[in-house]
Amino acid sequence: MTSHMTQRTAANGTAMPATGVFSTEYQAPATRRDLAAQMIAMLAVLAGVWVAISPWFLVLQVPTAGNATAADLIAGLAVAALGLFAICGARGFTGLQAASSLLGIWLILTPFILAAKFNIAAPMYWSNIWAGGVITVLSLASLAMLGRAVPR
Repeated sequence: MTSHMTQRTAANGTAMPATGVFSTEYQAPATRRDLAAQMIAMLAVLAGVWVAISPWFLVLQVPTAGNATAADLIAGLAVAALGLFAICGARGFTGLQAASSLLGIWLILTPFILAAKFNIAAPMYWSNIWAGGVITVLSLASLAMLGRAVPR
């Protein structure tokens, strides 16, 4: 609903004609569920950033092969991007949270898959398993919250 104001008050108190159209509609305030979904997505972004930068803080594999570094960088940036996209939506995106859950499971399985072919260091196992578990739990919690949302 819009209203056309016919007058506006100048600094000296005189009435002047108004030229703009002002809207009286506003977006409904966010609910606790919406804010919680965005906070969970933000925590997932932080976990994704950790996964992306962890190869430079932890020894993931023998220096001759860069597959573990590339896998962590790609998966971490993907989780962070999905989390940022979910934050942009006021109520989150169910599909993005499901994809984030799958990436969390992938991070848990990555050390075991790469260890079959490459020499993987122990810190990669723990970092990826913990980060993947955190990402999976956060995305499943967000999915549970978004699934209970009542349509307006």
